[in-house]
Amino acid sequence: MSDPFKQAAGNRKVLTADESAEGRLDAWLTAQVGEEFSRSRIKALIKDGQVFLRGEPVTNPQRKVRTGDSFELTLPEPEDPTPQGEDIPLDILHEDDDVIVISKPSGLVVHPGAGNWTGTLVNALIHHCSDTLSGIGGVRRPGIVHRLDKDTTGVMVVAKNDIAHRHLSLQFADHGRTMPLERAYQAVVWGRPRSLSGMVDAPLGRATGDRTRRAVKRPDSQDADEAITHYQVIERFHEKPDATAFASLVECRLETGRTHQIRVHMAHIGHPLLGDTVYGAGFKTKANLLPEEIRKIVNGFGRQALHAFMLQFEHPRTGEIMHFEVPLPDDMVELVEALRR
Repeated sequence: MSDPFKQAAGNRKVLTADESAEGRLDAWLTAQVGEEFSRSRIKALIKDGQVFLRGEPVTNPQRKVRTGDSFELTLPEPEDPTPQGEDIPLDILHEDDDVIVISKPSGLVVHPGAGNWTGTLVNALIHHCSDTLSGIGGVRRPGIVHRLDKDTTGVMVVAKNDIAHRHLSLQFADHGRTMPLERAYQAVVWGRPRSLSGMVDAPLGRATGDRTRRAVKRPDSQDADEAITHYQVIERFHEKPDATAFASLVECRLETGRTHQIRVHMAHIGHPLLGDTVYGAGFKTKANLLPEEIRKIVNGFGRQALHAFMLQFEHPRTGEIMHFEVPLPDDMVELVEALRR
């Protein structure tokens, strides 16, 4: 087969399928491009609308390639897959030869990825731990056994060797059903759930047409993953005689650990998190009902009001039950105190 690429301006390339072309678009493009770009990265380019067929974007990575198809695509400059250590301060709650437990601040991405190749928790850990981090998670996720969203604060544990990584991964996969792992969050949500405690059992999957958002799915959907959240209302703000409230402080405990699970589940029952522009943007105008001083604080809260305040796990070497709690960060304390007024 002759070289299928014709160099276009910059990183724009044209690839034409000959009679031997077959299979999924993402797999075929990956094979043609070479080792510089992984299949997951090519798949992301397709979903981002960077691949065109006859002038129209092709966004389905599973599309079958046919003889004569001529694809145009924009290839970014290759990134160094190996994260480098960076001197980023860490709030360390505990550290030994096997694990390191930290309190993650808002704004810190956990591991390198598209748009965040530097300045992540992984970069900070590499600098702090040198070469002692577990390698099971791959070069971009050494030691990472669970994640928090960029703007979610709270407790995280990281494995410093492969044995610890395997042990902790089993606990997180079990979600506390038969092992001692426990995770608990505090969130400020709009309104007040009708029941002061309850369970949301609603499968989650990718939202249609958006690779970053999650949505509740029918149980029989092909991409539906089991997702269960237990919640309890801790405090109600501006409660009325009809048992409604302007907002509530809620504790959530996970029985599963899906991406954006608490955010999607609370929005699903009609009570999205304050500050959540993805799943609760339609509720922001409710702040107009508040006095100006409080309204400024609510409107100025620049992230989803979610904090992972508690984490418990079994130490992978000693078997000791490790329990950590961190108080609400300053911005959530200010938010709660404002709502109390």
